[in-house]
Amino acid sequence: MAFSKNTRTQTLETLKHTNLDLLIVGGGITGAGVAIQAAASGVKTGLIEMQDFAEGTSSRSTKLVHGGIRYLKTFDVGVVSDTVKERAVVQGIAPHIPRPFPMLMPIYDEPGSTFDMFSVKIAMNLYDQLADVEGSQYANYTVTRDEVLQREPHLEKTGLQGGGVYLDYVNNDARLVIENIKEADELGASVASHVQATGVIYNDAGQVAGLHVKDLLTDEEFDIHAKLVINTTGPWSDKFKALDNKESQAPTLRPTKGVHLVVDGSRLPVPQPTYLDTGLNDGRMFFVVPREGKTYFGTTDTDYTGDYEHPRVEQEDLDYLLKVINTRYPEAHITIDDIQASWAGLRPLIANNSSSDYNGGGANKGKVSDESFDALIKTVDAYEDKTATRQDVERAISKLETAHAEAAGPTASQVSRGSSLHQAPDGVITLSGGKITDYRKMAAGALALIRRLLAEKFHVETKDIDSKTLQVSGGHFDPTNVYDTIAFYTRIAMDAGLPEEDAKDLANRFGSNTSRVVTYVQDGAAPGLSLKETISLRYSINEEMTLNPVDYLLRRTNAILFHAETLPALKQPVIDEMARLLDWDADEKASEMSRLDAAIAESELTYLKQADTPAAIR
Repeated sequence: MAFSKNTRTQTLETLKHTNLDLLIVGGGITGAGVAIQAAASGVKTGLIEMQDFAEGTSSRSTKLVHGGIRYLKTFDVGVVSDTVKERAVVQGIAPHIPRPFPMLMPIYDEPGSTFDMFSVKIAMNLYDQLADVEGSQYANYTVTRDEVLQREPHLEKTGLQGGGVYLDYVNNDARLVIENIKEADELGASVASHVQATGVIYNDAGQVAGLHVKDLLTDEEFDIHAKLVINTTGPWSDKFKALDNKESQAPTLRPTKGVHLVVDGSRLPVPQPTYLDTGLNDGRMFFVVPREGKTYFGTTDTDYTGDYEHPRVEQEDLDYLLKVINTRYPEAHITIDDIQASWAGLRPLIANNSSSDYNGGGANKGKVSDESFDALIKTVDAYEDKTATRQDVERAISKLETAHAEAAGPTASQVSRGSSLHQAPDGVITLSGGKITDYRKMAAGALALIRRLLAEKFHVETKDIDSKTLQVSGGHFDPTNVYDTIAFYTRIAMDAGLPEEDAKDLANRFGSNTSRVVTYVQDGAAPGLSLKETISLRYSINEEMTLNPVDYLLRRTNAILFHAETLPALKQPVIDEMARLLDWDADEKASEMSRLDAAIAESELTYLKQADTPAAIR
């Protein structure tokens, strides 16, 4: 189904002249999740996003749909239970995107360690029980010190005791967003990127009745009328509220910045995602993740007050992550010159909830009392002997007495990743906080409120849907048979003339949409592009609302992040083909090349590499 610059024109006309049931502001994962569910429910839905879809937070995560085992260090069983259950739901509704990839957690005997070999096994057992993977191929297990070093010989050996291995999932965050957006569009939602909300429209009763907006591609301003408006702008939630003079302006979010750095896999070879303490005795943990021949690592977690649209890696972020990676992998000697790509993103943390941490920052530096810890162990033993229930375990966990570091005032990395659903007196709904893993659940909670308000206040009846089975675009196949299905679509692409590896890449990226993608082979390869790249680009422009080369090379394909070495040869042919399809003149082509070069330079940290970096950092 077409979803392109051409259809955008008609969508804007629809938004101008339709009284919507619901107008969603924000096209990241939260807004996309609300849009697909609302459209499936028969809600007359519109969505606007001031940038590209997922351009903000939702393309700048650690790119995992993770179960949050870190929360078990504070025995926050509720968080982990919700997260691992929701992770399985996301895999079911988007089976071509999240993939299981067991995580290695090396354990060190050193001050400030999150886990030791005893406690990590307890945590992993609880984790498996909550995730319902006991006895499966994904059940946890421990490995010895030597086995850890066999997997990752560059790891610091001093103090290494062994490790744990447990189930986690890798993810393509930007693809998850665009697939939700595409499905919402196909279900009837009117979805437009590069449209910015500039003001709130009120009816005679002082209730919200729509928004003043501006088309950032043409500078045209117009009104969109809607019975309900929901703010799903992530870190921008408080900034959007500033447009609403009837809403409390008290800050509700505490945005923090997370940074990730990418190196070639040969410089930092790891066979599987790895999650470990920093080794700096700062109560923090970090990820090291292999992907497409590269390895990336992060993250930082620092309070942020800068430009929300363009957070970037600063010198202090670089210094910290290089110190961390070279502390844990001292034989690697990673320097700034090894960094091939990077990204920085903001997290929409709820400001008033500091009960759990994000990446392991100090939320449980206090000790669990001996009495309550012993009681937990006895209960877990009883559970394993089938003389206690899961509820008994959860009850024992809830009674643990800990001395939380947050009592002295939480650091940014201690703020909860919880979500908030709030309706202002004038009717504006705000759905904020959360994380990618629980986006579907957040959206379902918001939709329940939306459907109730539409029925009670506007007499609009809508359908009750099961969002746990509402599959996204590209994900319309059996989630229990992913590998055979991807093999099937690989064969379809091969039959269309693509080499096996290229066909496999397309099938993994586009899932059940692969059949649509290969229809674009009829015009042959574009000059300078492979057939795979050509049909991927043409499909993306015509059916994924790709409007510029950064949309394509950064968020639709991740080439800027994980294939930087291909960009010099790829840039001009991509722009030439986009110019042909989108009717760009020479000036527009030059402007798009400048935009692309700036994005690549920022990702490659050119501005830091050109600075007078101290020798200790290099």
